[in-house]
Amino acid sequence: MRGAMEAPPTPRSWTAPETAPMQPGKGLAQHPMLYAGEGFNTIFLVNEGKVIWSYASPPGGEIDDVWMLSNAHILYAHSNFLEELTPRKEVVWHYDLPAGTQCHSLQPIGLDKVLFVANGLPAKIIVMNKADKAIEVSHDLPDAGMNVHPQFRRIRLTAAGTYLAPYLEARKIVEYDKDFKIVWSFPVPDMGTPWTALRLRNGNTLVQDEHNRAAREVDPKGMIVWEFTQTDLPAGVTRNAPQTSERLENGNTVMLSPGKNVGNVQAVEVTPDKKVAWILQDWKNLGPATTAQFLDQPGIPEKPGDLVH
Repeated sequence: MRGAMEAPPTPRSWTAPETAPMQPGKGLAQHPMLYAGEGFNTIFLVNEGKVIWSYASPPGGEIDDVWMLSNAHILYAHSNFLEELTPRKEVVWHYDLPAGTQCHSLQPIGLDKVLFVANGLPAKIIVMNKADKAIEVSHDLPDAGMNVHPQFRRIRLTAAGTYLAPYLEARKIVEYDKDFKIVWSFPVPDMGTPWTALRLRNGNTLVQDEHNRAAREVDPKGMIVWEFTQTDLPAGVTRNAPQTSERLENGNTVMLSPGKNVGNVQAVEVTPDKKVAWILQDWKNLGPATTAQFLDQPGIPEKPGDLVH
C-alpha cells in the first residue's frame, strides 16, 4: 500500500474550441461516467455535465480499462501496472507487470480480487487476490502471436463464469469455460481486429472491431444480427477507429473512439434502429475516449456481467 502518487497534469497537445460543437444529445450531461483514453493518461469522473474529479496517471503506457467499484474506489489498467485509488487519490493497491509483459484489460471480481490478462510470451489470464497478490488462477492463452502489444485487450469473466477473450491480432474471439476448454469461438470477418467482446444478457456477444470501425452483435451460432459501421454515421461526423462498445439498459449502444483530433467525436450512442441519440465532442474538458463506465446504469461493478445489458 502506498500514499498519494498522482502525476503532474497531462498536457493537452490540441487546442479545443471554448464551446463544444452542437451535436445530438446533452453533451457532457448525457451520462454520469468514469472516462479515460489512450494517449492522455488522465481519468475523468463526470457528473451533471461537469468533470468533478480527475486523476493524472504517470506518463508512458496507456490507460485502456477503468472501473468505479461499489465502494467508490477507482481500479484501472495502465498497461505497465494496475492500480486502485480511493476518492482521495490514495493508492491502496498497485501491481507492476513483469518485464516484457503488458496489461490492457482488468476486471474486479468482488472487492478483493482482480482478473487481468498479461500480454506476453506466453500471454496469461490471471486472477489475483489483491490483499496479498496471491495468484488464484493462471492459465496460458494459446495462439496469441509473438508480438506482445496487440495480443489482447478487453477480456471479461461472464455472468456464467466463462472467460471471453478477444484476440486482437489473431482476429478471433474465444470463450473458455472455468477449466479453459473452448466452448465458443467466432472468427472476426473482413480481417477485423476485435478490441472488445461483451456477453449480453440475451446470450449474444457485442464485438467492437477496431480495424473495420464496426460494432457487431453476434448470436451463439456466429450470425451477425446487428451492426453499426462508419457508413451508418450521420453526414459530417468523423471519428477515429472505435475501440470499445457498451450496451445500455435501454438497448442503446455506445461506441468510444481514441485519437487526438478535435474535429473527431469521442463517443456515439445509437438506438437499436441506428438512430443517433448522443454524440460526445468535448475536447475542452476531456481527452480521447477508449473506455467509459456509465454510472447511470444498474448493476454491481464487481459482480461479473452485472453491468452488461
